[in-house]
Amino acid sequence: MISSNDIGLLLGDLLLNQPETSAEPFSEIVIDSREATPGALFVALRGEYQDGHQFVDDALRRGATGALVSERSGLRGSSMYVVPDPLFALQEAGRRWRRQMSAQIVGITGSVGKTTVREATHQLLSSRFLTHQSPRNFNGDIGLPIALLGISPADKWAVIEIGPYSQQEMELLVSSAQSDVGIVTNVGPTHLERFGTMADTERIKGLLPESLPADGLAVLNGDDPRVRRMSDRTAAEVFTFGLGLHCHLRAENIVTHGFNGISFKLHDTLVNERIRVESPLIGTHQAMTALAASCVGLRAGLELGEVAEALAGMNPGSRLARRSAENGATIIDDSYNAAPLSMKAALDLLAACQPRRVALLGDMFELGSEEEAAHREIGSYAAERCDWLLAVGERSRDLIDSARESGHPQACWVAEADQALEILRHSLEPSDTLLIKASHAMHLEKVVERLAAR
Repeated sequence: MISSNDIGLLLGDLLLNQPETSAEPFSEIVIDSREATPGALFVALRGEYQDGHQFVDDALRRGATGALVSERSGLRGSSMYVVPDPLFALQEAGRRWRRQMSAQIVGITGSVGKTTVREATHQLLSSRFLTHQSPRNFNGDIGLPIALLGISPADKWAVIEIGPYSQQEMELLVSSAQSDVGIVTNVGPTHLERFGTMADTERIKGLLPESLPADGLAVLNGDDPRVRRMSDRTAAEVFTFGLGLHCHLRAENIVTHGFNGISFKLHDTLVNERIRVESPLIGTHQAMTALAASCVGLRAGLELGEVAEALAGMNPGSRLARRSAENGATIIDDSYNAAPLSMKAALDLLAACQPRRVALLGDMFELGSEEEAAHREIGSYAAERCDWLLAVGERSRDLIDSARESGHPQACWVAEADQALEILRHSLEPSDTLLIKASHAMHLEKVVERLAAR
């Protein structure tokens, strides 16, 4: 982590005061004073509803040793870094620090799967190299600079998520990250209320491979036509991954072992070498995660056998968790977020479980003009993959209607999550497997917590 000396040097031409600095590294960089820990740097940002400058004292009381603040705030002191605009200063610090670091940067974008690919790529590279990764989902105009400032001079690789809400933000992010390797996981109907159309999404996500240098590597989902044609937009070498025969790195003969992971043949078609992989990654869709990470591992100089060994030792990831309900039923907690592609993947995992398979699905947000069609598509998809379907939220009326039209005998809709909770409390059986998934704004994690065993 950077020190106060580093911040002072990085922001030299932007600083309006002379704060006290030292070589002691900050413990972390935070924008929420409640998350401040001893030694942290607090960045005071003005938001839509709150002004971070109102919480500088709170951050300092919690142990923060520095605060990046606006000239207009009137805040002064030896621990203050006073600048015209704290957000711009944070972004500029991240950009400048990245230019000083020798680590190879892996940028990851796509409609879904960024976090799981980031975690897998970090674990794979860490099997040989000192590797940094974005904390949590720090992937936007605030989070990405913080992720870049966490890179150490000793790091050989850094794995960075890139998750924009607009073309302008994407341009900022790719110019800040200056990725050496760019991974595009897929292009789907996600954030369409912000992006516009699928064509707009493709254009915006394609700015990552477009930004890569000639000696870089574009790692592209070869099974997604919108991603595959991004090869025409990059000067970098292109390496495709997927299940199709045209892909450079393929997964063959995928077998799911439920919560015990997956196995498949990893096939490097460029050298026609195959190796069996057994990985704790959960769900057949995670073969694509493993492939994307493997492409980077091969780029970094790992042999195919070393890649397979690293995949075998992976943590399954943070986004999907297996939990137990109070009555002994199994809960698949995938409540963090949802989009059509990730909904299908979660339902495929549920389908591989033993009956009775129960799905609690909630609204998917930011689908724009695709909203009704996407919910109907998931409804018909779920009809073939669960024994009991329960949906919550106004948008999910279309999901339930479609499931019923597809012949599902037990599909139920409720307006509120609390209603779903009460139904499950009375009807969930100890032998059931329950999938819970929806967009984050539905807060179905509260249902998980109230059903789960204490």
